[in-house]
Amino acid sequence: MNRLQQTGVLVVTLALAVTVPAASARGEDQRFQRVSTLPVYLNSSPDEHTAAEIAAATPDGRTVVYTDSPAERIGFAGVDDHGGLVPQGVLPMPGEPTSVDIRDGLALVAVNTSESFTAPSGVLQVVDLASRQVVATHELGGQPDSIDISPDGRYAAIAVENERDEDVNDGALPQPPAGFLAIADLTGAPADWSVRRTELTGLAAVAPEDPEPEYVSINSRNEVAVTLQENNHLVVADLATGAVRRHFSAGVATVDGVDTVEDGRIDPRGVVTAPREPDAVGWLDDRTLATADEGDYQGGSRTWTAFDARSGEVVFSSGADLENLAIRQGQYPEGRAENKGVEPEGLAVATYGEHRYAFVGLERANLVAVYNVDNPRKPRLVQGLPTGVGPEGLLPIPARGALVVSAEEDSADDKVRSSLSRYQLTSEPLASSLQRNEGAPSITSRGIGFGALSGLSADGRHLAAVTDDAYTPSRILTVDVNRAPATVLREKVVTKDGQPVSYDLEGIAATRGGYWLAVEGDPGKGTENLLVRTDDRGRVQQEVPLPGTIAAGATSNGFEGVAVLGEHVWAAVQRGWKDNQPGQTTLARYTPATGEWAFAAYPLDAAPAGGWVGLSELTALDSHTLLVLERDNRRGAQAQVKKVYKVDTSSLVPVPAGSLKPLVGKQEHRDLLPALRAGGGVVADKPEGLAVAGGELFAAVDNDGLEDAPGESVLLRLGR
Repeated sequence: MNRLQQTGVLVVTLALAVTVPAASARGEDQRFQRVSTLPVYLNSSPDEHTAAEIAAATPDGRTVVYTDSPAERIGFAGVDDHGGLVPQGVLPMPGEPTSVDIRDGLALVAVNTSESFTAPSGVLQVVDLASRQVVATHELGGQPDSIDISPDGRYAAIAVENERDEDVNDGALPQPPAGFLAIADLTGAPADWSVRRTELTGLAAVAPEDPEPEYVSINSRNEVAVTLQENNHLVVADLATGAVRRHFSAGVATVDGVDTVEDGRIDPRGVVTAPREPDAVGWLDDRTLATADEGDYQGGSRTWTAFDARSGEVVFSSGADLENLAIRQGQYPEGRAENKGVEPEGLAVATYGEHRYAFVGLERANLVAVYNVDNPRKPRLVQGLPTGVGPEGLLPIPARGALVVSAEEDSADDKVRSSLSRYQLTSEPLASSLQRNEGAPSITSRGIGFGALSGLSADGRHLAAVTDDAYTPSRILTVDVNRAPATVLREKVVTKDGQPVSYDLEGIAATRGGYWLAVEGDPGKGTENLLVRTDDRGRVQQEVPLPGTIAAGATSNGFEGVAVLGEHVWAAVQRGWKDNQPGQTTLARYTPATGEWAFAAYPLDAAPAGGWVGLSELTALDSHTLLVLERDNRRGAQAQVKKVYKVDTSSLVPVPAGSLKPLVGKQEHRDLLPALRAGGGVVADKPEGLAVAGGELFAAVDNDGLEDAPGESVLLRLGR
């Protein structure tokens, strides 16, 4: 037993069995790169609750149609000459659209018009895309979910779920009426189409009298695969006759090496055994089915699975791949560890040139896992794509070498907006894209769980980083920025008196013998703002509180950065306290040799309407110059202030507590907005780490541990 085990600290540094290869010049390992993100409120109003859930595209890929269930309409997006998505309006529906597909200039929209769970109803709306008019409506006889059109255009299959009420009997089945498969014959004019019904009762071992079809997918033989999610079952039916050809249980999976305890630690050493309860389904080829095993009220195995469609035999299971991918990319949803982890929900399969790919959407990790499935029984993980919050719809557009992902979560209060993101297949090496801050991931780990990066410092040949109180205990991470992507190599647990300690770390400054850490306090929680000195192993040597008169005026917006200049340690206070003038905050200077504190006032940029501006980080540029990271609390198009300023301390004379603080001068050094926009995603609201290493400037984005945030861990390379 080593020393850390003796102190009760659990340090997990696993070489996780996920390899994401670099791009190959031969195109065998091309990768997808995000080029554009469209918040779908741009099709209406920022004040409106809206969502992009499932999308379809015209064959040329120039028009994307998406369902907007909360607003009871479909939306339209186009593609500009640079591959960017642009809003193109909306069309009202007679209820909640649940899915859409496109054929011959017509959008087929499944719409839920149900009055209640016990009286479900729905229609198939046929929309002419040229005129944006509804040209036909067909009754479905129940509440629809997924729709798919056969490759030859002759049929549409609709999963009529007739979903259960989760508030009745804890959501347990059965809850009539039963769901079924609807098949539309697309012969003649849209008004002449007909809809027939295939019953699915009596098939599943779980609640056979109450099947709940969730998702449909059609192969080239006009066979439709249907998932009965809550029944943990799969059905294959013939579209021409409507006959059920085969059906089998999705089974139970046991997955080793996942985090199963919500305790602030990413500890992938647990085991999950659960029914797969698959959501989305797709055909890897005409004989092999793939499912995203989301789980429902009975669990979920955190996997995606490939089945032999004839025998029901499992021919591939992803095991812990998806969980490990999220851990490696700093996007693991630790707050969901006891539930369904990354929660694979969406799945789509398509062929791009000579290669076939499967895309698996991880709803809680805000990632899409991309697999090469040229051999459908030996899928190979290629990469993980960061998305908006809650990726729901996955839309391959092979004709354009593109992929569009619908992220459904929309909450203006949390600054999270539903979006469509477009990705482009490229052969450019990731390292080249990262130099322009366009690629992803920009930072990964060797299996060390990380996220919520809140402070950076140069530390020899590497960077030292800390995460805030989204994780526990506090740790100091070693990041190698000579790799592309940058790589978290090691972690040191911060200990005090031999025991792990949990601070809200917001800054770090490496010194020759150890580290200074900035701890943000919150009077409402009874915690203090502290400077903490540790040795080079992370063992606390000293805690330094503020003078009482200053601490008494503290708010919840406390220390947010620390830097060492000569004999002094500087700390930044995020926003103004009670002793500050409006529009100002404080730079605090501590002198370890004397134990004295002194203070200066820092002038903040003007805040955007309804927002605020504060400090996020300090770092030393040279022996007398501080770099100060100043930002607003806005995300996306509303972001205005994400800037680095220089402060020359050579003539600055801070004063003791109680004196009138001198106002520092600042000079703009770098605007971070171009780098934050470069990756085609939504501009992050929280760049919080800043460091100069090897003459280069780096910045890190705090992803809030995925709580009400996109969750992407980002390391910006800002040049010399």
